Parts: sequence; C-alpha cells; structure tokens
Amino acid sequence: MAVHGTAVIHPSAFVEDGATVGADCHIGPFAVIGPEVVLGDRVMVKSHAVITGWTELGDDCTVWPFACVGEVPQDLKFKGERTRLVVGARTRIREGATLNTGTEGGGGVTRVGDDCLIMTGAHVGHDAQIGDRVILVNHVAIAGHCVLGDDVIVGGLSGVHQWVRIGQGAIIGALTMVTNDVIPYGLVQAPRGELDGLNLVGLKRRGVDRAEIAALRAAYQTLAQDDGSFQDRARKLAEESDLPLVREIAEFILAKSDRSFLTPKGGR
Repeated sequence: MAVHGTAVIHPSAFVEDGATVGADCHIGPFAVIGPEVVLGDRVMVKSHAVITGWTELGDDCTVWPFACVGEVPQDLKFKGERTRLVVGARTRIREGATLNTGTEGGGGVTRVGDDCLIMTGAHVGHDAQIGDRVILVNHVAIAGHCVLGDDVIVGGLSGVHQWVRIGQGAIIGALTMVTNDVIPYGLVQAPRGELDGLNLVGLKRRGVDRAEIAALRAAYQTLAQDDGSFQDRARKLAEESDLPLVREIAEFILAKSDRSFLTPKGGR
C-alpha cells in the first residue's frame, strides 16, 4: 500500500494493501478502497463509497456516498478477466452511481474523461468511452460499448443502447431511449429518441458565432431534405463544406458504426 503522508483516512475506512492514495486525499467513514485502486492527488471519497477493481481516478475527483466505482461488468460473457476503469481529473461521481470495468471482448477498458458529472444513480456500463465535460443526469443508464463525445448531456432517466455513439456537443432530453447513433450537436427527445434539431443552446454557450450556427442549420436541412440516402447527404456535406463543425458531423455519419442513425424528422 502506498499512501501519501498528507492523505487523511478516517479510522473506519478500509484501504486494502496495494492501493495507491495520492497527496491530500480524503477518505471518509466506512469507505472501501480496493487493492488495485490508484487515486490521484486531492481525491475525496465520501462515506460509504466503494472504489474497487483495477481502477484509476485522476486528480481532484470526488466520489459521493454509496457510489460503486470499478466493480465487474454486468455482462454474462465476463469470466473474471483483468480489465480496467480509468476516470479523468476533476470528475464528480454522485450518490449511488455505478461505473464498471471493461471486458476482454470490448477492449478491456472503460474510460470517463475530465470534468464530467455523473449524477445520482447513473450507470456507466462496461467498455463505454465517455469524453470530457459530459453530464449524465440522475439515473441515466449508459450501456456497454457506448461512445459519448465531449460536452454531451444526457437528461434524467434516459437510457442509451449498447454500441450507440453520441457525437460531441449533443443533448439528450429526459425520459428518452436512444437506440441509434446521434450526430454531433444533435438534439434528441421523445420517449423513443427522435432527432429534433440541433443543440443551439449548447452551441451558443460554447461561443460558436452566428455564421457558423447558420451554416450548421443549413447542413441539418441538407441531411433532412436532400435527395439520396442519409449517407449520401453526409458525403455531399463532406465534399462541399469547409466548415470544421459541418465536416465533423459528416465524418461522424460516414465513420464505421455498429448501429444505424437517428435521422432528422422527415429524413430517410
């Protein structure tokens, strides 16, 4: 066990031999830290939280009571192989949230980026790849193998089907089931997940200027209404636009995926 001399560990906490605890960490009452856990500097683990498995938390993370971080996957194919969970810096994991390690067949690593907020009761499944500044609102369920880009927000009580990709800057409304890929900066809502425009509020908050937003709206209309298949329209955008945000959407659509896409209302 390697515990930095400045770490504060409550007498009732259980830190197993082999764990690494960084400088100025605080581990609260009845918390459990497993033998393969690595905590960066200034990590705060509140009372009754469990961090186990081959798990790494970056600097300045906070884990709230009754969260379970690094347990084995909820996958019947998992046979005890040694797999990992890596969480970036400054990520906040709220009460009762669960984050699982990866599986051998899925690449072996579940990743959560920097500055994320995993709210109460949310779940991050095995082999998921979560970008930076992602917000999972209360009781969101991210299934295995999902990929969420930077700045994604998933509204409360929503579920994301396994293997789904959600592009950077997209927003998913509350009480939504997402079964297909979501384009970057897309707005998805309704119980069965319909692509209903662009995340204009998010784009404005990022400081995207009016001209770029107008170009994105025109690109969205091309995806919704032009001739040809959805992929044909994306190829047209890739060929005709020099705007990075438009090209990002086109390249996302044209990339390899295990799912189909949510298409704009009226699109095919």
